[in-house]
Amino acid sequence: MKHNAAQEKTATVYRMVMPEHVCPYGLKTVDLLEREGFAVDDHYLETREETDAFKEKHGVKTTPQTFIDGERIGGYDDLREYFGKSVQKEGETSYQPVIAIFGVAFLLGLAVSWYVFGTIFTVQAIEWFVSLSMALLAIQKLQDIRSFSTMFLNYDLLARRWVRYGFIYPFGEALAGILMVAHALPIVSVPVSLFIGTVGAISVFKAVYIDKRELKCACVGGGSNVPLGFVSLTENLFMIGMGLWMGAKALGWVVL
Repeated sequence: MKHNAAQEKTATVYRMVMPEHVCPYGLKTVDLLEREGFAVDDHYLETREETDAFKEKHGVKTTPQTFIDGERIGGYDDLREYFGKSVQKEGETSYQPVIAIFGVAFLLGLAVSWYVFGTIFTVQAIEWFVSLSMALLAIQKLQDIRSFSTMFLNYDLLARRWVRYGFIYPFGEALAGILMVAHALPIVSVPVSLFIGTVGAISVFKAVYIDKRELKCACVGGGSNVPLGFVSLTENLFMIGMGLWMGAKALGWVVL
């Protein structure tokens, strides 16, 4: 449903504003309306009793509630839909977490390269991008390692045979990533990166492209809604590629 631009730009909002709690969605609702050019008739629900009475009167379960020209639009997400803006549904998959991680890691790689070499156009910038991505992805897993390990069991072949591997994996990824940022101890980082990357790539490829299973990826932690597939496969291929590259450098096969 879209609003008519010819309508008077006035909206009425009922939201909780109590001494111990100011509803964040109420603040976002008022801000959205003002950005859309509406004058807001802002009504505070200042007590729990007043809030409950409002909900009962209008037959709603949540606040804030927005009214435009006497018509109830609904809560914050309903208002976003009213203005034609995107709304993420509960449980809906999203690539936003990995886009954020890879984007920040890429910029960090360029930043370190600029600081060290005075230019962003270096091979080391790419090395730092990949190794920092590994470290940042490991942080996401380590925030709630139990949830990660549980989701990991849905598709990882080694973790299904040895459950403890699900707890070890993020530490291995973090260790390899940190050592590769420092270009230190390739005798440790290279085999770790190659091992977990290879097992992970095979597991993801089997689950998604052979078994055709629709699963959520544990790559950014156990609570994520990132779909298993290209992103997780890319993460593992990054680790394999970085392991091969750093191993070749350690053996003197690559001279920069």
